[in-house]
Amino acid sequence: MSNTFHKLTIKAVIQETSDTVSILFDMPDSLGSQFSFKAGQYLTLKAMINGEDVRRSYSLSSAPHENEWKVGVKKVENGKFSTYAQTLKAGDQLEVMAPQGNFTLKSNDVKHYVLYAAGSGITPMISITKYILNQNESTVTLFYGNRTVLDTVYKAELDEMVKNNSNFRLFYILSREDGDSSLHTGRIDSQKIKELYDEYLSQTQINDVYSCGPEQIIHAVNDFYTEKGLAKENIHFELFTTPVSDDAAIVSAQPNEIPDITSSVTIIIDDEEFDFNLESKGKDILQAAQDADADVPFSCKGGVCCTCRAKVIEGRAVMDLNYALDPEEVEEGFILTCQAHPATEKVVISFDEY
Repeated sequence: MSNTFHKLTIKAVIQETSDTVSILFDMPDSLGSQFSFKAGQYLTLKAMINGEDVRRSYSLSSAPHENEWKVGVKKVENGKFSTYAQTLKAGDQLEVMAPQGNFTLKSNDVKHYVLYAAGSGITPMISITKYILNQNESTVTLFYGNRTVLDTVYKAELDEMVKNNSNFRLFYILSREDGDSSLHTGRIDSQKIKELYDEYLSQTQINDVYSCGPEQIIHAVNDFYTEKGLAKENIHFELFTTPVSDDAAIVSAQPNEIPDITSSVTIIIDDEEFDFNLESKGKDILQAAQDADADVPFSCKGGVCCTCRAKVIEGRAVMDLNYALDPEEVEEGFILTCQAHPATEKVVISFDEY
């Protein structure tokens, strides 16, 4: 993994729906190894839009064995980058950071995977599904919620995958038009998850559950399968927006965990050091590093992606929220700098540790 942005040429822009495009990048042979990825990971894109440095992370919809790099971008209201993306065309260039993200398969064992996606949450899910079906005899059941058929991103590709893979079951859930039945009509909420489980899953063994979409779906899926007795380590999720509540956070700092001190902070990035003093209850480490003119990586600034991930190699830092790092990474000293504050008088943080 590298914190460096590379200028890539766009190979094609595909209009998937009225408000969603896929961007396919040309990948030079010289960057192929740096841009190798796991199914479910994302790319961070960077562009100057109206004089502003705008960065956003988008999941790869391609799978590693396809040897292509394709991301899906859905236009959102007042979205600076997503609106800009709709104007891109083949031959344009974007600055792109190498793949990152922890929303990936944890093993290659033969399993039954149950996936839930809503809207653009399908992007990492289609990558994961293609990878699973290419790897072994695992079974995949995917529940995919959208407003209408015309809003359904990657529908043609998904339908073709169903035709070619007997181990892949796919159910569309439509909220603003009638689905195949009342069971397939409405929103994916707690009641719908129960109904779908009773109809399609109650007689099967489920090994791992993945969900991607708004936080309401994430909470509903997590709560349902936790009550069913599935182990926490087998329930995986990725938010695609900064959540309203912190209920899904893996760790959350308590106010008494952060002493009221002024800390001497050293940031290491690309073998260069930046030193500054920082109040422990003031701005976050990422913002302070930017104020010190360190070109540190970032994207969402909400603790959802892990673009600003770094490692504490001396001292201690505490995060407010964390939706992206695994508990094992936190144990090893990794932090999301956009959510972190110094908790000792001396803190050294490296972006060069992977």
